[in-house]
Amino acid sequence: MEPIVVNNNFKSEEYFINMGPQHPATHGVLRLLLTIDGEIIKKVEPDLGYIHRSIEKMCERDSYQQIVHLTDRMDYLSSNINNEAVCLAVENALQLEVPERVKVVRTIIGELTRIASHTLWWGVTGMDVGAFTTFFYGFRDREMINDIFEETCGARLTMNYNIPGGLMFDIHPNFVKRTKEFVAHFKTKLPEYDALLTNNVIFQHRTKGVGVLTKEDAISFGASGPVGRASGYSCDVRVHHPYSALDKVKFKEAIRTEGDTFARYKVRIQEMWESLSIIEQLIDNIPEGDHKVATNAVIKLPKGEFYQRVETARGELGVYIISTGTKNAHRVKFRSPGFSNLSLLNHISVGSKIGDLVAIMATLDLVIPDIDR
Repeated sequence: MEPIVVNNNFKSEEYFINMGPQHPATHGVLRLLLTIDGEIIKKVEPDLGYIHRSIEKMCERDSYQQIVHLTDRMDYLSSNINNEAVCLAVENALQLEVPERVKVVRTIIGELTRIASHTLWWGVTGMDVGAFTTFFYGFRDREMINDIFEETCGARLTMNYNIPGGLMFDIHPNFVKRTKEFVAHFKTKLPEYDALLTNNVIFQHRTKGVGVLTKEDAISFGASGPVGRASGYSCDVRVHHPYSALDKVKFKEAIRTEGDTFARYKVRIQEMWESLSIIEQLIDNIPEGDHKVATNAVIKLPKGEFYQRVETARGELGVYIISTGTKNAHRVKFRSPGFSNLSLLNHISVGSKIGDLVAIMATLDLVIPDIDR
């Protein structure tokens, strides 16, 4: 019999494929142009613009009260926090001091929003890598928060509760009771998240050592939120520039040093525990008083430049306003966390496989309208 000769001189060839703009793993209308060699990624080029709505230009046309309700159409999973950012920017520009009741309620609502966002993220992260059950568990818990929001302001996604000067309405009589019920419930469910996904050996193999981002690169790319903190970068706005009632609570900034996909996952799990702690410290200590202070029907900011930052579920959101003293802003710019976090996708994905890219994107937690403004 003739010996079999194995020819190892195979020629590889790079080629291009589209991932999106309707791919479920991109969580929105984001198109990625992948340059790949077999299964190995050589380059990732994001292509934006599929859901662009000129929000910043619209903000220059609308009143300051109307600007608030454009921001919850950006990162719609952090809508209450986005709304609060604009309100704080306007209030600081006017040197307007809101009641302590408003500050505490805003902080509680903000942390409930963070948990609601993280539970959705956790559910779809598991689903992205093949664990479909997590989707149902995450949405089960998120629905309890949405019920509280609906009773408070009538909305479940794009909120309309924060206004310059305070809150549109006072809290619902059931707000404290239902919030405490959720905290007690969720404390028993977070360990289930670890049992179902965190400690799953397959999930750990899919995420550990994948998509590593160093601390230096996190700073260089302007990464913020859990993405930056998973690389050892202390960047929590609530710690470094506390706003509302965050200076009255104690919590630990969730930081890890591995910088990989699993570390980004673990940071968000820890953040949910810390948000529960913040809510517990405030929920029985909501001050009495008014839920807003009076403002002019037509708000005019003094001439100047004003900047306010907050910590959304995805990182630092900055609101930059240039005012000429009229009822409309001369210029408005939003520094959104998703845009900076997306910019590092190519850097941490090159050399990985397409399946790894899905896991990496899941822990970047991109919301495309936050990027495509």
